[in-house]
Amino acid sequence: MDGAGRLTRSLRSLGPQADLRAAAIGAAVLLREYIGAHLARRRRRPARRPQMIDREPPNRYIQMVERYLPRRIGLVATLAILFGSLGFGIVRGGHVEEFTTALSDTRNALANSAGFRITTVGINGRKQLSQDEVLAIGGVNGRSSLLFLDADTVRAKLKANPWIADATILKLYPGRLQIDIVERTAFALWQQNGRLSVIASDGAVLEPYVTRRFLNLPLVVGKGADTRAQDFLALLDRYPQVRSVTKAAIFVGERRWNLRLKDGLDVRLPENDVGNALAALSKLDKDEKLFSRDIVAVDMRLPDRLIVQLSEEAGKARDELFKDKKSKKKPGDSA
Repeated sequence: MDGAGRLTRSLRSLGPQADLRAAAIGAAVLLREYIGAHLARRRRRPARRPQMIDREPPNRYIQMVERYLPRRIGLVATLAILFGSLGFGIVRGGHVEEFTTALSDTRNALANSAGFRITTVGINGRKQLSQDEVLAIGGVNGRSSLLFLDADTVRAKLKANPWIADATILKLYPGRLQIDIVERTAFALWQQNGRLSVIASDGAVLEPYVTRRFLNLPLVVGKGADTRAQDFLALLDRYPQVRSVTKAAIFVGERRWNLRLKDGLDVRLPENDVGNALAALSKLDKDEKLFSRDIVAVDMRLPDRLIVQLSEEAGKARDELFKDKKSKKKPGDSA
């Protein structure tokens, strides 16, 4: 007993109870940590894939196709084949132009129904061409819509016509089309290899035939005369006495000019110094009535002399005159 009358407990009798309590606490702590770690692992673990049925692995080429080709490629390929077959049939059957025209007419019809129909057309600068001819050349018709009208294409078509030197196209919405053209002027008639054409001053062939309205134009003949006519006729205009009696200017060897006068007289001009030759020719006619004489040709190609060829009748008359003069000579006269 201790001093208070209580029994003193042996320390050894308390040892087993303390050990059990400590062991229980330790087990509870370990269990809590184990459960917490297990739950944390489950949260981090990815969802389990559904169980797949075992099958034979696909071919590696199929795997590559499935991996690299985009989705819905099959649908795209099918549509491409269909449209390709349609296009091949159109080309092979020779229906490209018909298909293009039908497509253009369809879109123009939609635009016209939407209020973009061409209701007014203004054309300025035309003299030789009519309004219908200008529209036909430009490809503008009753089915055309202002919305889908390509101004550059219309201008290119107009300029491709030899009569039209330049063109301006204006689209004034919703329905007005303005066309301004610059026409070439008929300058001369050009004859080569028996064919007659109307040409402009720059040599462009305006018409491959001649109508009555162009018969009064000057006539140039020969290869290269179409591009050289403007300069030569401008020079010839300085001598109206010669120009008024000239029927045609003939370009010889692409080097020099001859004149064919209205009475059939041929004047052979030199290759160089043509202006002085025309001046001399005009003076001879004014002073000596050269163009009224019975001659068929005047050769001015040599710079120091003028050669005149008489007509056949004039030559015979001249020969007879010489014979008469010789027969009338007295004996003893020197020749």
